[in-house]
Amino acid sequence: MTAPRRPGRRPGSADTRGEILTAARRVFAEKGFDKATVRGIAREAKVDPALVHHYFDTKEGMFAAAMKLPISPDEVIQLLVEGPREEIGERLVRLLLRATAAPETREPMIALIRSAMTNEQAVGMFREFITNALLFQVAGRLGVPHLRIEAAFSQMFGVIMGRYVLKLEPLASASEEELVELLAPTIQRYMGG
Repeated sequence: MTAPRRPGRRPGSADTRGEILTAARRVFAEKGFDKATVRGIAREAKVDPALVHHYFDTKEGMFAAAMKLPISPDEVIQLLVEGPREEIGERLVRLLLRATAAPETREPMIALIRSAMTNEQAVGMFREFITNALLFQVAGRLGVPHLRIEAAFSQMFGVIMGRYVLKLEPLASASEEELVELLAPTIQRYMGG
């Protein structure tokens, strides 16, 4: 008779976190963000769910890590809801411009966007993640209607597409300060003034 398996790190693998992320990518791709569960990801990675929670506080954080996003929804939400309300537009624009400034943080986001543009499963997963893990959370905490939050997101999504995918000039080479000055008032208007 074999001894029952103890929870925790399994023997033989030095990169358990990496294996969990690989399993998470498969599960998110197969089931989408909403239907993926920590238990299902743990089962796919052949680890105890407690070990998944050891490495990742939330499913949203695991998704951000699995998709190699440069910033987690929790960080975005915290940045937007903390600080003066009249500066939300500027904080959001600066956050996205800084998160996409360096190739190592921009490329995973652009890859996810490109996947969402060409793959129905990827677009569903991206939509679920953006709306449920980020947009609706921000809307609820700020008391802003969902339509306004989605309009602000759409504005910034378009800027990222124009700047880094289409490489429109002079948008692609504009400085952070130029774009903050141009975009922050519009984003702020979506947030209620």
